Amino acid sequence: MPETMKAQVFYEPEKMEMEDIEIPRIADDEVLLKVKHCGICGSDIAYYYGDSSLETETGKGPLVLGHELCGEVVEVGAIPKRLGLFAPGDRVAADPVQYCNACEICKRGYVNLCENKAVLGVSHNGGFADYCVSQYTGLHQIPENVSYEEAAMTEPLADAVYAVQKMAIQPGDFAVVIGAGVIGAMMVQLIKASGAGEVVFVGTRDYRLELGKTSGATVVLNTADSNSPYYTADLKETVADLTGGKFADAVVTPTGSVEAMEDALEISGRRSRIVYFGLPADDAVIRVPALNSIIWDKAIQFSWLAPHTWPTALNAIATGLVDVTSLHTHTIPLEDLVQGIADVKARKDNVLKALVTPGG
Repeated sequence: MPETMKAQVFYEPEKMEMEDIEIPRIADDEVLLKVKHCGICGSDIAYYYGDSSLETETGKGPLVLGHELCGEVVEVGAIPKRLGLFAPGDRVAADPVQYCNACEICKRGYVNLCENKAVLGVSHNGGFADYCVSQYTGLHQIPENVSYEEAAMTEPLADAVYAVQKMAIQPGDFAVVIGAGVIGAMMVQLIKASGAGEVVFVGTRDYRLELGKTSGATVVLNTADSNSPYYTADLKETVADLTGGKFADAVVTPTGSVEAMEDALEISGRRSRIVYFGLPADDAVIRVPALNSIIWDKAIQFSWLAPHTWPTALNAIATGLVDVTSLHTHTIPLEDLVQGIADVKARKDNVLKALVTPGG
């Protein structure tokens, strides 16, 4: 194995350099991976353009971004080796949010809220490089019939699984997904598979709404483009018409739009479940119609990360319950990452999910 590797090192907003850096050495509880694919997430774009701070000690670089990664095991630390958990050649997906499993919060089972967590690509070097180090407890074996391409989509799918679990879908439910992106399309598939009778997919771009139709949405609605065949000028009125005035049983918002979050309250019915998923701005405030929410006995929940959902997500891919390959639209070599981030931000060529491939 070589001593150095190619990596995209982020320093400060709009400054990222392709460099040769030393391949990291692993500790006894770590595993070294040769990265196969790493997805570009909206948070990577926010870090690159300075819209969000990293979770490093300074909140800044240098750091290798990228947290949606999978790869091949090339070296195993003493502890996982002794336990027989991993071996060179294993195909694995890495949960980037790596918990300490020892703090009081972890012991309660709330590992997504771990006080001591390390996050690959956010606080520790991530997957936009030839190699990446992970704690062995953060790795998941990839099923034999799941490709590396599919496995790189496990992280967003695991997040989606957690949110949909909170929706508590019942057979025949009328469900609404507000936010027509990759995770929204994943949620549509999960909600439909959970037994919902009707799934409405709401967004602002027709090419993404079309994706929702192929993902199982029974109705798609465009709330922005009056020229769209799916356009609605009044989302609440449309949902009322579709439900005979009962409104939605469950709503999820895979978007950081405050307007969408408030729409979720407007279109949800009696004993409904509303799950907020997307990240709004730091100073965002949601206005809740208090009396109506109380007398209609609504449940408002929030969904953060993917605690204990990775096996479910991988099984959903392996069994064909969720198709992630249709969501992967662009492949980017590591050396073109900066341009790739710009293209994803601009939604060039109707990009959905772009995967970076170190080493070609």
